[in-house]
Amino acid sequence: MRIGDRELSLTRPAVMAIVNVTPDSFYAGSRTMSARDVARRVEEVVSQGASIVDVGGYSSRPGAAEVPPEEELRRVLLGVETVRNVAPDMIVSIDTFRASVAEEVMNRWGPCIVNDISAGHLDPGIVDIVAAYGVPYVAMHMRGTPADMQQRTSYRRDIVDEVCDWLCERVDFLASRGVSEVIVDPGFGFAKTVDQNYRLLAGMRRLKRTECPILAGVSRKSMIYKVLENVPEESFAGTSALHWECLSQGADILRVHDVQAAVDVVRLHEYYRAVGFQDGAECRTSRRKDEK
Repeated sequence: MRIGDRELSLTRPAVMAIVNVTPDSFYAGSRTMSARDVARRVEEVVSQGASIVDVGGYSSRPGAAEVPPEEELRRVLLGVETVRNVAPDMIVSIDTFRASVAEEVMNRWGPCIVNDISAGHLDPGIVDIVAAYGVPYVAMHMRGTPADMQQRTSYRRDIVDEVCDWLCERVDFLASRGVSEVIVDPGFGFAKTVDQNYRLLAGMRRLKRTECPILAGVSRKSMIYKVLENVPEESFAGTSALHWECLSQGADILRVHDVQAAVDVVRLHEYYRAVGFQDGAECRTSRRKDEK
């Protein structure tokens, strides 16, 4: 997958580091409002093995306050400029649904992955911007807006089927508009109840029907801390546990707050797949033969 003159290999799962240039993201530990804080964060995640840095200037947590386009752009420009200065070769993703923000950032700092929580529904013009720049596009499943999405959790059929069908239709639409490289995101926590999030995770492999890489974003979300009856700050272990399942379900990219832990989970999972999983498959085959 190419982003300008940079290349992202997905032969093994990649880790996308969250850099929130926001004062109100749901996990306080992710907030980096100054260039100094962003630089410190970028230096840290690069040293820990992140493949992508995802810069956002608009909190999409349920009920988050509206951010004017000019303020979002200021925040994202601050973040991307800092990444380019600290780690010039790092692949940058911009977490925005606004065409104006995506266009201005790429005008100034070159091609970036565009990570859109609405898959083009909140600002349809962003699709044309992505096509014009020829960059990868993350299309995420969501209903409504961050302000009202949690009132839109009624699904007529199996949630995995509905999300998969929705994403397949969106991928076809994007291709018709000239967007050739799409990453799909099932949108954990966006217009889903806690139980629906887990059903979606259990069936996430079915999203391979889209024939696109899958991005999974579960890091420190309410689907973890509501079950554990704690808070985002206490959801580190739960996040790592679910990252393992995301990888088992075919995730190609993990979007995370805690980069070192996610990199370690990827390495262990890859080792397990190469060695332990094969042995386990042999044991299961032998057991089935014995039972016969």
